[in-house]
Amino acid sequence: MLEYTISEKIADSYFAKFKSALNSDAIIIGAGPSGLICSYFLAQKGYKVTICERKLTPGGGVWGGGMFFNNILVQEEAARILQEMEIPLPVPDKGFYTIDAVFLASTLISRAVGEGVTILNMISAEDVVFAADDSIAGVVLNWTPVQRDKMSVDPLMAVCKCVLDATGHPAEVVNTLLRKNNITLKTETGKVMGERSLKVRDAEEATVEHTGEVYPRLFVSGMAANAVYGAYRMGPVFGGMIRSGKKAADLMEEVIKGPAPVYS
Repeated sequence: MLEYTISEKIADSYFAKFKSALNSDAIIIGAGPSGLICSYFLAQKGYKVTICERKLTPGGGVWGGGMFFNNILVQEEAARILQEMEIPLPVPDKGFYTIDAVFLASTLISRAVGEGVTILNMISAEDVVFAADDSIAGVVLNWTPVQRDKMSVDPLMAVCKCVLDATGHPAEVVNTLLRKNNITLKTETGKVMGERSLKVRDAEEATVEHTGEVYPRLFVSGMAANAVYGAYRMGPVFGGMIRSGKKAADLMEEVIKGPAPVYS
């Protein structure tokens, strides 16, 4: 009964992985560059990290490069982070490393999984879980086709010590939190300020500057940080994204090392 054995092994191993992921130190929503890099550095320190990616393929916006020209640029400061991850880089020119986008996306995924990160693809976060003190202590999960097709299927919940919104331009987790609850964010207006148009240099620095805790136990990174704080976009230059992921890991570790959330 080879057919049964194949199905049994896949089902048993997946559900063991899924069950374990329901209680993590950190849950990252979005498997783009900042989310993958954040997960790598947290997992490297021994923390239990789960990434939920709504699409079939992790990697976020890296794959397509600029307008389907599948190369991206990285600056020296970010390149040092990639070198720390033992990712080989080309010789720089004029202060930039031009990297094959497919190579970078696949290698970031490989490095994260190699450190023990669990990536659950085709799963969306449709809501957040509140702790007793109204800090964020988990996410509400469902299959992406359920959310996309608006099926009436109840979700499951995953708990953690902190959540990272790494969903890119839509900042989906933060926008859901704001839309459904009377809360104030740590932004100038207390609300999502919205992404501005392209301005590369300012956007790269703002991505790193705004990476952090936007609401208790809820962090933002990458373009989600810029969207929440009203900063610019930058196009296929990924230095800010890479630095943002590393900064998010450092900040989230401080929360993970602190007291666990108390549930109602």
